[in-house]
Amino acid sequence: MDDVARLAGGPSSAPDSGRHGRPPRGRRSPYWRRRRDHDAECSGPIYAALDLGTNNCRLLVARPAGDSFRVIDAFSRIIRLGEGVSRSGRIAEAAITRAVAALSVCRDKMATCQVTRARLIATEACRIAQNGADFRQRISAEVGIDLEVVDRETEALLAATGCTPLIDPSAAGVILFDIGGGSSEIVRLDRRDGAGRGPPTPAIRGWASLPVGVVTLAERFGGVSVDRAQFESMVAYVGDFVCGFAQAHGQNLEGMHLLGTSGTVTTIAGVHLDLPRYDRQRVDGCWMSDSEVTIAIDRLIATSYDERVANPCIGAERADLVLAGCAILEAIRRYFPFARLRVADRGLREGMLVTMMREDGVWGSAAPA
Repeated sequence: MDDVARLAGGPSSAPDSGRHGRPPRGRRSPYWRRRRDHDAECSGPIYAALDLGTNNCRLLVARPAGDSFRVIDAFSRIIRLGEGVSRSGRIAEAAITRAVAALSVCRDKMATCQVTRARLIATEACRIAQNGADFRQRISAEVGIDLEVVDRETEALLAATGCTPLIDPSAAGVILFDIGGGSSEIVRLDRRDGAGRGPPTPAIRGWASLPVGVVTLAERFGGVSVDRAQFESMVAYVGDFVCGFAQAHGQNLEGMHLLGTSGTVTTIAGVHLDLPRYDRQRVDGCWMSDSEVTIAIDRLIATSYDERVANPCIGAERADLVLAGCAILEAIRRYFPFARLRVADRGLREGMLVTMMREDGVWGSAAPA
């Protein structure tokens, strides 16, 4: 793959020991390994999945293990690439600078791990920005990686692939949603029994990409000070986009549940669990009842901006976006009022890793780890 070849021959350095090397305290990546573990595990085929979204830049590096994979390094940083794009139509210079810095860290991590195959995708901000092509050319020239802009259907499929293992085996199916920075994907999945090795493949009945995410919604309605009336206006606005999907795919829902992946639902789960700091092991795969989700959202609406900043599961980087995410979730819940929601701290990157490993047939020949 061209990106891997360029990474192998390009600048390489060990991960920074400062803030560019590890996520900030209190929101440390759950996938982080100490350096001695990191070096020991970087052997054999190594895969990398990078998701450059409207709000976040995320990287996952893994190797096949048994019927799944083992994460050996990860990186996540909020860069707000799409900040202001809904108004100006362009990716701003400050956002480009933040993206270059984050992607440079990702490049060095992939080079250090000697990645053998990678998929490096960009989503909504690059899809809609007038200067999206220029941005990608600049990233290629300055960072040395080539970004692939995926369409909304591919984004939905990858998210579904990454989250499918969390479907309740006794459920008839799920309504999966992925609340992004510039768009939100919603998918109806039927349960499919696994066949062969590797994670199960999703059985997609229908999907839609809603042209609204936490960044674009907060820019439209505000996110710092949000009262109940303002929140309901956001819910109604998003509901107009959810309505068409619900009309097409909202029948015969008995025995199904919601399955959510995004910073919004993991934050809500952290608030619900009253975590002293974010803990992926407690959040990923946790269940929330309909009433528990309502209580958590009501708690967040009642908090001030400063209180949201002080919350260890939100922080300054999400404090002005979390209520916009809650409004998107609330609009989905009103059309799909299931009794249960399962929370996923996984999604696009895991979907990319599963897809690449499945294409390479690694689970057909590898012995269980």
